[in-house]
Amino acid sequence: MSQPTEQKFATLAVHAGASPDPVTGARATPIYQTTSFVFNDTDHAASLFALEAFGNIYTRMNNPTQAVLESRIAALEGGTAALAVASGHAAQFLTFHTLLEPGDEFVAARQLYGGSVNQFNHGFKKFDWNVVWADAQDPASFERAITPKTRAIFCESIANPGGIIVDLPAVAAIAKKAGVPFIVDNTLASPYLCRPKDFGADIVLHSLTKFIGGHGNSIGGVIVDCGTYDWNASRFRYKTLVEPNASYNDIVMANAFGNFAFAIACRVMGLRDLGPAISPFNAFLLLTGCETLPLRMQRHSDNALAAARYLERHPKVVWVNYTGLPSSACHSLQQKICPRGAGAVFTLGLKGGYEAGLKFVSALKMFSLLANFGDTRSLVIHPASTTHRQLTDAQRTAAGVGPEVVRLSVGIEDEADIIADLEQALNAL
Repeated sequence: MSQPTEQKFATLAVHAGASPDPVTGARATPIYQTTSFVFNDTDHAASLFALEAFGNIYTRMNNPTQAVLESRIAALEGGTAALAVASGHAAQFLTFHTLLEPGDEFVAARQLYGGSVNQFNHGFKKFDWNVVWADAQDPASFERAITPKTRAIFCESIANPGGIIVDLPAVAAIAKKAGVPFIVDNTLASPYLCRPKDFGADIVLHSLTKFIGGHGNSIGGVIVDCGTYDWNASRFRYKTLVEPNASYNDIVMANAFGNFAFAIACRVMGLRDLGPAISPFNAFLLLTGCETLPLRMQRHSDNALAAARYLERHPKVVWVNYTGLPSSACHSLQQKICPRGAGAVFTLGLKGGYEAGLKFVSALKMFSLLANFGDTRSLVIHPASTTHRQLTDAQRTAAGVGPEVVRLSVGIEDEADIIADLEQALNAL
């Protein structure tokens, strides 16, 4: 008899964490639209509140629909556990809330989503959490940025919006040498194109709003604990993980929960106290989107490569930054980190600068002008006038979104129709 083997990605995307509803037999995961759950008796209730047993208490902290989503994303990323929350920003907030104390620092790649740059530079300052910036294209810059106060390293696997592929093994080695956890935002790649744990990540984050949900109809985020960082062996005291917790009868998270202690701590302290809970309905929609993730991501990547090849040859386009192109400086790294494809999102620079960028995005007809990516539909935005408007000119240039830059998120429509729309918009310039 053949031995059972680990299920493949496409199977996990459909089945991981789910089973028919035991009461009704419903095959799709139900939406458990309830605030709270009945306890078996007082002893059962007490054990749940003391973290002596796992179960449902209140939907702010956990919910059966949410639990299936968490199990599925953890399986796709190879993690030990996951926590789904209200948004990608909420996932980042709870992650750093669990890791940092006032006065602590973390090193982050400067090539990030503009909202993350804003959150790190301004929102986190109110907690006295301080970011030190490094260059995603220069792994050694992360090591140079490390100080005695550094408690984590953060980057995106594929940088938004510039599309840079980060040398994850090189940065992971620097984090390991420094003794700090390596956090990777894997939103642009999705676990279909890249699994950061395989390259040394300890914690993986997603805006589920984007490719995992995939249909532009729901907002969510997730924290995946890879189970690879030994909190007790760390040279630093991550207090939330290794010190007795007064709100849970002095339980020590790292001792009680081992290789999924980080995910538990984010839930039972961060989510409990700060409250950015995901709704059961959004969790249901994101689960549904997850089922087609491998199909969509391959189509996204194939269409984006075709569009990038077309634009690279066009006389009104100065440059195209897509790592799937052999001309990209990151192409060999893309083949190593994301061998199935370079994803859906890339940037281009137009002759005529800022004004040309505005005219081009206005002339597109099938592409929708909006502040999102990862939709089945093709999307476009001019970052300098929108998503990165709050940054200085120097910060925008450093993030790869100068005045001439346009960001495309190529959808799953027919390749010929995508290129036809780009063509007519360029002709209108």
